[in-house]
Amino acid sequence: MKAAVLVFPGSNCDRDLAVAFRNAGCSVEMVWHKDTTLPDDVDIVGIPGGFSFGDYLRCGAIAARSPIVGALKSHVERGGYALGICNGFQVLVETGLLPGALIRNAGLKFICKPVDLTVETTASDFTSGYTKGQSVTYPVAHHDGNYIAGPDTLAALTGEDRVAFRYGGNVNGSADKIAGILSENRRVLGLMPHPERAADPALGGADGADLFRSLAIAAVTA
Repeated sequence: MKAAVLVFPGSNCDRDLAVAFRNAGCSVEMVWHKDTTLPDDVDIVGIPGGFSFGDYLRCGAIAARSPIVGALKSHVERGGYALGICNGFQVLVETGLLPGALIRNAGLKFICKPVDLTVETTASDFTSGYTKGQSVTYPVAHHDGNYIAGPDTLAALTGEDRVAFRYGGNVNGSADKIAGILSENRRVLGLMPHPERAADPALGGADGADLFRSLAIAAVTA
């Protein structure tokens, strides 16, 4: 499996994401936001966490208009995988590749701690390595992770089994405790918690490693 990790000014989880992909057996190339094309034969594009462009205007809003995003959209439209984590999730909703919005946490404070999550679906190549209802622990580190969407969108996400993860408690005020969602074709995942920071026992937990292994296995099978 070949992964491309996008890098924006202010990204600070790009190397962590690259390491998680490599540890799952992927080859990885870093792609600068001013590039207009992705490397050949890329299977998945990773949009990392951090504070792209200093979170000015809205988190992810400027990054979503970077030159590389045209190639990201084309990749997704062709059925390619994309994984957006934290700020990367914010970028995906700003591009329209995922529905909804991410706003200021309900408590108006930056949250940085491990949180419990429930795996809501295994019917995706991101989550097939888990069991439905499994409890996992990933860290969060965000100020604008409160997921909101209209009632029709929320109903569709639940009805179409597109909620990938829910928080075990009311972490940030997100609607329906949503922590991560899938696109309609289930090949794009956006989530606020950081699986790449929980992908090695040396980091304090390895629950996130199964997400990256699941993707790598899916790509080899395909």
